[in-house]
Amino acid sequence: MVTVEQVRQVALSLPRAYEALVRDRVKFRVGRIVFAALSADETELGFGYPKEARDALVAAEPDKFFLPRESDLRYHWVQARMAALDEDELHELITDAWRMCVPKRVAADHLRMLGL
Repeated sequence: MVTVEQVRQVALSLPRAYEALVRDRVKFRVGRIVFAALSADETELGFGYPKEARDALVAAEPDKFFLPRESDLRYHWVQARMAALDEDELHELITDAWRMCVPKRVAADHLRMLGL
């Protein structure tokens, strides 16, 4: 199980990322693009994810992942139950969502700095 503080720590460690409060919901952005967001009750995490792969993700682990509400299906987005995530998975999901929002050079520089 991951916490809100762990989500915040991972998201804010990424270049150009910042936190915003929108309608009482915590969102993490790069510029104006949201790459991760917490539900109002902070039990669910939404994050950027390729549309073409999200059905397979949800089908593989339906107790952990689920599709966003119908009005948000047009976005590259999926949801997860925070109680079902572990720290390594959280880091990977948030980092991959962030990479979808930043220039390739920024992502490459960051990964190079980490030795990846």
